[in-house]
Amino acid sequence: MQVRGVVDSAVKEVGNILLGKEPQIRLALCCLFARGHLLLEDLPGMGKTTLSHALAAVLGLSWKRVQFTSDLLPADILGVSVFNSNDASFTFHPGPIFTQLLLADEINRTTPRTQSALLEAMAEGQVTVEGETRQLPQPFFVIATQNPVHQSGTYPLPESQLDRFLMRLELGYPHPQAERQMFERRHSGALEIRNPQQCIDMEQLEQIRIAVSKVHASENLIDYLQRLVAYTRQSPEFEVGLSPRGALALLDCAKTWAAMNNRSHVVPEDIQAVLPAVAAHRLVPSGDYAGDGDALVDLLRRDVDVVGR
Repeated sequence: MQVRGVVDSAVKEVGNILLGKEPQIRLALCCLFARGHLLLEDLPGMGKTTLSHALAAVLGLSWKRVQFTSDLLPADILGVSVFNSNDASFTFHPGPIFTQLLLADEINRTTPRTQSALLEAMAEGQVTVEGETRQLPQPFFVIATQNPVHQSGTYPLPESQLDRFLMRLELGYPHPQAERQMFERRHSGALEIRNPQQCIDMEQLEQIRIAVSKVHASENLIDYLQRLVAYTRQSPEFEVGLSPRGALALLDCAKTWAAMNNRSHVVPEDIQAVLPAVAAHRLVPSGDYAGDGDALVDLLRRDVDVVGR
């Protein structure tokens, strides 16, 4: 199977709905192929929900949405047992987390207790409710949306949960050409176009993941990866560098990016392509550094040589 051809078809289908966002669509697919979870951080109305729904359609995944609010409880997500008086027993009613693609909408508008209800599900693909462990459908993919933390009524995600997201993306404002196309669709009454067609079935998804597992990373490539990681832990601009989990996430995503481009080996450009999405939300600047996680990624790209000297 030519992975790139299949991926290109899926990107085109989603791109018919979410105009002008091909790089973000490719990274979102990379996140899913790498068995991770995705955090979308942006202002309301940028297309975060549209992206999640379109991805579910092109992959043929079951899809559910939970609107995270300040009064949401863990049981509202995981499910609850209800007493049945007819046979004097409890019947478990599964919550919306029992799906293949879960959209956790505005996850930072609920309390940390409810946010943490997702931790076990994201890490292990299962949930424990009332002492009983239940497996979730596979594949299980969480797309969480987050409003900027400066907006009112938001609770910052704890670092432990941020780290559970393999990637963080921002969609941003549309390109003027894409926005004009959107206006023309609205004007002509064609804004609500057909749903994306399924391009990747479960067998193809598994084949892509097998292809990822066979991608080779050379000694020189691993050396470059180690130099990147070491720089985040030693440079004074970084308060918190990449953990071993973050370093492995970077390698996994680079291998996936290589497979998506029909290559059987990783090149430095693969690491650089996924570095902002994988590393920016994991890096914490020191108190003396004025930049944010994205600025730290730019620093890595500039100061860490691809070829060690």
